[in-house]
This record gives sequence, C-alpha cells and structure tokens, in this order.
Amino acid sequence: MRLFDNLHRTVLPIPDQPRTGPITYDAKDPDTKFPPITQLRPPVGAPNVLIILLDDAGFGSSSAFGGPCQTPTAEMLASEGLKYNRFHTTALCSPTRQAMLTGRNHHTVGMGGITEIATGSPGYTSILPNTCAPLAKTLKLNGYATAQFGKCHEIPVWETSPAGPFDAWPTGGGGFEYFYGFIGGETNQYYPGLYEGTIPVEPKKTPEEGYHFMEDMTDKAINWIGQQRVLIPDKPFFVYFAPGAVHAPHHVPKEWADKYKGKFDQGWDKLREEIFARQKKLGVIPKDCQLTPRHKEIPAWDEMPAALKPVLIREMEVYAGFLEYTDHHIGRLVDSLKKLHLLDDTVIYYIIGDNGASAEGTLNGTYNELMSLNGAAALETPEFLMARLDKLGGPESYNHYAVGWAHATNTPYQWTKQVASHWGGTRNGTIVHWPKGINGRGELRTQFHHVIDVAPTILELAGLPQPLSVDGVQQHPMEGVSMAYSFNNANAAERHETQYFEMAGNRGIYNKGWTAVTRHSTPWLLGGEKLPAFDDDNWELYDTNKDWSQANNLAQQMPEKLHELQRLWLIEAARYNVLPLDDRRVERLNSDLAGRPVLIKGKSQVLFGNMGRLTENCVLNIKNKSHSVTAEIVVPTTGAEGVIVAQGGNAGGWSLYAKNGKLKYCYNLFGIQCFYAESNSALPPGPHQVRMEFAYDGGGLAKGGTASLFVDGKKVGEGKVAATQPMLFSADDGCDVGVDTGAPVSPDYGSRGNEFTGTVKGVQIAIAEDAESVDHLVNPEEAIRLAMALQ
Repeated sequence: MRLFDNLHRTVLPIPDQPRTGPITYDAKDPDTKFPPITQLRPPVGAPNVLIILLDDAGFGSSSAFGGPCQTPTAEMLASEGLKYNRFHTTALCSPTRQAMLTGRNHHTVGMGGITEIATGSPGYTSILPNTCAPLAKTLKLNGYATAQFGKCHEIPVWETSPAGPFDAWPTGGGGFEYFYGFIGGETNQYYPGLYEGTIPVEPKKTPEEGYHFMEDMTDKAINWIGQQRVLIPDKPFFVYFAPGAVHAPHHVPKEWADKYKGKFDQGWDKLREEIFARQKKLGVIPKDCQLTPRHKEIPAWDEMPAALKPVLIREMEVYAGFLEYTDHHIGRLVDSLKKLHLLDDTVIYYIIGDNGASAEGTLNGTYNELMSLNGAAALETPEFLMARLDKLGGPESYNHYAVGWAHATNTPYQWTKQVASHWGGTRNGTIVHWPKGINGRGELRTQFHHVIDVAPTILELAGLPQPLSVDGVQQHPMEGVSMAYSFNNANAAERHETQYFEMAGNRGIYNKGWTAVTRHSTPWLLGGEKLPAFDDDNWELYDTNKDWSQANNLAQQMPEKLHELQRLWLIEAARYNVLPLDDRRVERLNSDLAGRPVLIKGKSQVLFGNMGRLTENCVLNIKNKSHSVTAEIVVPTTGAEGVIVAQGGNAGGWSLYAKNGKLKYCYNLFGIQCFYAESNSALPPGPHQVRMEFAYDGGGLAKGGTASLFVDGKKVGEGKVAATQPMLFSADDGCDVGVDTGAPVSPDYGSRGNEFTGTVKGVQIAIAEDAESVDHLVNPEEAIRLAMALQ
C-alpha cells in the first residue's frame, strides 16, 4: 500500500526548492525558462480519510456489535468493510482524542486526564508537546485539505477565551483548516456553544424551530466536502467528525426516543443477557466467552424502587434514540460521499465510543447532571424524576442515564468509562471501510489494537512517512503501529503486543494476550469515596487468549505471572510519563493546588460590552461567597429591555437584565427553581450605574443569600436566594455581556431577541473584600435540600 513520490517529506513544512537554471534580464529572452507553479499534493493515490468518533458509547450499545440501539449506517459500513472487536481507547474523552490525533499515548502528549483537571506533572499538563505534531497537521503540510466537526476537548482551559492563544485550537496548531463545533467535554445539543474556526457563532434556528446540533454539524460537513470536491477535486481530504453524541446530556427529538418504547421494560440485567446472546450470534465475541457478573456496587434491576422504574426505562429509551439519531446523520454524511463518487476511495474509521459507556449519571440517572456534578445528586428523588419524565431528552433537561444501563451497554465486560483497568472502560467496537483498499466484505478482525494505531495507519495508506521534524522541532516517534497489515489478512499475527492503561489510578497492562489490572476508584462516586493507597490496590490477572471477557481471575493461582505483568506496567508507566500517579479529585479542580495557570487573578474583573462565550475558567469565581455585579448602561428613550450580563444557562446560572423597563436579577438553581429580585420602578432613559449585591449567608458551600439591586447608588429592590450552586453553573454555557447566548438563564426571556435594547458599556464582577473563603469540603446536598424545603 506504500506510495512514493520524489518529495522529501520527513521535514515539514517541506522546504521550498531553490531556483535553478540561468537568470535572464528580460522575460522575453528566448533563454528564459522557469517551471510552472506547482501545488502541494500528497503522493498520487493517497485516499480521502474520514474518522468518525462517537462519545460515551460502550461495546454493547450499537446493533453492529449486538447492542439494542439500531445503527444501520454502522451495520452497512461493516457489511462492506471490517469489524475490529479488540480495539481499545483510554477510558476517557480528552485522553483518547489527543492520543488518536497524535498516534502517541495519552500521557506522552500531556493528557493523563481531562483538561479541566490538568496539573504541572508532565503527563497531565493538557499541553501538547511541540515534539508530537498531530496527524492533521502532518497531512495538511503534505497537501491534504483538513476539517474538524463537533467536539474538541483538547484545549488547555486557560487558552479557551476569545483572547487565545489559539495554538491548541483545531485551526491553530491542531492542523485543521476549518473547524465547526464546540470546545469542552459536552454541549447542550439544542443550545450548543459553537465556534467556526475561533469565532463564536450562534445556531440559525431555535429548538422550537427544530434545531439540533447533530443535524447542524452534519450539514456543515456535507457542505464542506462538497465544496472541496468542486473546487479542488485533485486534493484529498481528511475529515475528523466527532459528535458530542452520545455523551450527556442525552438530547434527542422525542419521536426518536419513542421508537424504543417498551424495549427496555425488562431492565438492565435481562438486557445484558439479550445483548450477550446477540453478540455470540453475530460472532463479535467467541462462543465460549463468559458474561461477567454484575458487581455488587451496581444494583440489580429487581432492587430498584418500583416508583423509579418508569424513569429508568425512559432514560434508556432516550439514550437509544440518541444513538440511532446520531447514526442516521452519519448515514447522511456517508450518502453524500457516495453521491460525489468518493466513497470507494475514502478510508472511513467508525469508532463507536471514545471510551466505555458512562456511569457518571449516578445509580438513578439524572434529569440535570449538573446536580450530581455539584454534589447534590440525592435531591433527585423518584418523585422529583417522575414529575419530569416527559421532559427527558428535551430542551429543558440536561439528562443522563443510570449506572445499570451503562454497565449493560458495555456487555460482556466489567465496569465502565473511567475504569481503564477493564475492557468495559476501554474496548470499543470499530469499523473500517475502504472498498478500494480492502478486499474482504463483512469480515471480522481480532488483532489487538489501540486508538494510537489510527494515525500511523493513515500515514501508511497515504504513502507518507512519519515526520522527523515539524516547524524546526525534532519529533517524538509515534507510539502506535499501523493496522494496515490486517486489512487483507485476517490471520496476520498482531503487531501491537503491549499496551498500558491508566486513568484516575485505575490501571492495567496488556501483553501478548495477558492482562493484569486493578480498579482503584468508582466512576459515579464523584466525591467522598475513600480511596486506598496505590500499593493496597487489589490486582487481578486474566489470560484473554482463553478468557475473552476477563471473567476468570488467575491472580491467586499464578502470582509470579501477576508480578511479572505488574513490573511491566511500572516500566511502561515510567516510559510514558504516567508517574507520579494522581487520584486527587477536588484538589485538581483547584488551579492553585494543581499548578494550572488562571486567567483571572485578584478579587475583581472588568468585562466590556459585547464580550461573550466566556467559559467559567475565564470568569471570576463568585460561588460560595458575597459578591457584586456592577454595570454602566445607557437606557434608550424607548425603555430598557433585555440582558445586561448573564452566566450559565437554563440548567443553572444567573442573569442581570431588564424586564418591562425594570431592573431584574434571576438566580436559576439547577433549572428546578428560580429566585428573583426586581426594582420597584422602571429605569429612566439615559446613562446609569446598576448593581446587584449578593450577601452570601455563609457557613459552607451551596448556602443561599440576599440579592439587592441598586440604581445610581440607591437601593431599589431585594430578593432572597434560598440556595446556590457550589461548583459549576454549566459545562458549556458561558458568560455574556449585553445578551444571553445559548440556553436562556431566566424564563423571562427566550434564546432569541434577548439583547439589551440600550448600551452596556462595561461590567465589573467583584468579590466582597470581607467575603468568607469557603475552601473546606462540606456536603452541599444538605444545604440545598434544606433551602428547598423551606420554600
């Protein structure tokens, strides 16, 4: 499959060639000769490339691998290509993505965790070393057209503001010429925080008008590929298509979820058995594979309260509809390639999940996952959830399903996302489709592979060498191996013989079929879990040459083999920047303790009019303390209306705005209750200073306070806020001045037409000088529950 040309491509950018031949004075001189301008292209025969990477989909979720969620596009591609049933990820999103995009292990490229918990330790900085140029950049510098659509969760959090730097953004150092998507771990599918390149943009429709991000990003990808085909048909493309699906929130049009009504009434234990039987029938697991038992930490379906079961069933219906809806739009993208006569010579990787299915939705699931992320999951009682059952999957929800469903969609394996020790966290069904280069149709490949193998595969298929130097910097070799050897040889000996795994202290090692693993932490216990010392972790040993699903622990029978693999894990960990191990959770969210840069220092911050899309890492943290918000505004003669400044969205946040001419403040608590303060009279025309002062009640996290409103120094209104969100307002909805983009914080206005009618000259957010510092850990759930009970 190796292609060749006469360019020296190991140094990138390829150096310009010096002028040769005689130099004449007059271009009309008969001896004047110069070659025509040539455009950079890859070697002749280099294919187009489309990498599709789903989010939080387990091995047993897609129908292509025996799952209950119908994915006809995945099935079609598999029927015309190859299924890999021993393909692995890192167990978490940012690490998997950075590893795939670079061909190096996640700790090598500084992504030992998600960007939000980066530390100063080399394997955990979230900074991509300039010695590890990403695949997209290598392809672009060799003449490919490159574009990314969807999720980007690889940018250091202190570089996500409109001020940049943009070196880590897709269109900066990422190597993509075009980007349309969102920055961060997840997005509201109805109100996404979108960027085109590095410029914030807004969706052209509202949810009421039928907007959904999955459809939008697919439209953009189809249009981009069509444009490339028309304008530069001789230039192959590399498209990275990374939906936010099926990561929470599980947002999908109701009719897609309704397709699954009644299909999950049997519960997750029976569902596992059904998936297991289908997997054997399909041949994606061996006939002698064992179904691993459910762990005691995961409740049986029969143990769940009867009052909760209708909610649990609907959670899975929504998830299944979301996955089928996602696959439907991927089908539109694939159909567009077929119509353009590009499908046969496009290498398609369809990777069904960047890790195992997510158990971060707690044992009961959640209507608003921000409640669990803020330590208040227990507030979502069966009664609470039942009252909102019909809203699951819609624009008002920010939902996630229960742990039991995640475990079921990782069938037949143990555990889930984050648990890098076991296949339930790291094994993801993968399909490769390339009719021009793959002879077989509908075949299975059982060689062990890892996400770091994708980049070297693409380079080999394009006839490109791994660069020795990029931008004058000597490159660290890729650590993956090409999968191309297996494309037309089902029985080829596997070439990826050893692979370490580590995430949040969960660790494992694979070596020639043997695995030694230890689970250190539990994904759904986001805080308060008492973790053992690393040396006290219980290691397990499996021979996956005979025991496909890691069902028979041989640690007691073969202690010497276990010790051999433990030592190998330590060697690999030292080689790839894994050490020191770091299982801190809350501490790593604190930038000072973690050694992470912060944009905002001190106790005040000034924002100018029209600033927006500022993530929480870019805005002064006013949670759990007294603070003020002051704005200089000009009210028009027609009266004041609209948003002065807002932070967060309909799942939680605050907004200072004008309604019917009056100054108003709204504190939205998890989207379940709003608290207000309102001025006693309308704002008169002209320039004014308006201010909201929040007097925090103190005494720990999540307590309430009193919001007082002032106009030109005179108090004009007051309102009580019973409780507050202690950790996070939103994972994707930022802070805006003069407008509230995304999901609206206050029910008083919609997502369109909420711009302030006058002028917002500037806003100052300040923490009170005598504000109580609330750094100690307390249980916010109790404070919020008490406050809600008092209403």
